[in-house]
Amino acid sequence: MTILVTGATGNIGSQVVQHLASRGADVRALVRDLSKVSFPAGVDVSKGDFLDVESLRAAMSGVSTLFLLNAVVPDEFTQALIALNVARSAGIERIVYLSVIHPDVYVNVPHFAGKYGVERMIEQMGMKATILRPAYFIQNDLMIKDAITGYGVYPMPVGDKGLAMIDVRDIAEIAALELLRREQAAEPLPLNRVNLVGPETLTGEDIAAIWSDVLGRQISYAGGDTDAFEQNLNQFMPPWMAYDMRMMGERFLTDGMLPEGGDVERLTTLLGRPLRSYRDFASEAAASA
Repeated sequence: MTILVTGATGNIGSQVVQHLASRGADVRALVRDLSKVSFPAGVDVSKGDFLDVESLRAAMSGVSTLFLLNAVVPDEFTQALIALNVARSAGIERIVYLSVIHPDVYVNVPHFAGKYGVERMIEQMGMKATILRPAYFIQNDLMIKDAITGYGVYPMPVGDKGLAMIDVRDIAEIAALELLRREQAAEPLPLNRVNLVGPETLTGEDIAAIWSDVLGRQISYAGGDTDAFEQNLNQFMPPWMAYDMRMMGERFLTDGMLPEGGDVERLTTLLGRPLRSYRDFASEAAASA
């Protein structure tokens, strides 16, 4: 049978496709723009969009397992519900949904609240799914790399509670392994949730210290001003998204983004190797400058 990967040309989705194809899975990739397609041989490509219901129906025909990844867009919630309803109508009983950690806590952050609503649909409609709940993506810090290297400041409002940041490469590999687990099971597996976290929980000061070590010069943490953070983001993203990110940053400051007991050990066992660290990412980012 076939595993359908949505968001297949994005940073995570493209890696999920690669992992699945390398393990011999029958993969179909849902894409909006065929010009962005660069998949391994044998991957079936289906052109479509979450808001084009007929294209979704075509993409999900003959599919046994679905990887649902929705981009952070104004109508993300609607897109996800449509996709899940179409999947249900198509008889797909094996689903992996990429949510976010602590969506039941970050209730005033738009994209967290939307993902929590999707989780509620999955649960209340009795869908057989793994809900992956990743913490902050380490690679998000690439968008502030110039501030770090050019101005000697780490501006992300991480705060002093700490974030269990995770590398997107680990997210993609874990997602692929979970898709294969569901696909290969004799019967659809029951609902479960998995926190996706990195190997350590870091504060803003911790991250600034890592950058200081990697770059060999002082990097200061200056991320407590969420008003300034929003204003900076407005320079390169839509205002609604900058505000969404600000709300997320404010919850970083008040709540942090912490793992639960056993999360790190569980993921390390699943991968069969250590999780990638923030220091690894910073070293790679500095070397590619």
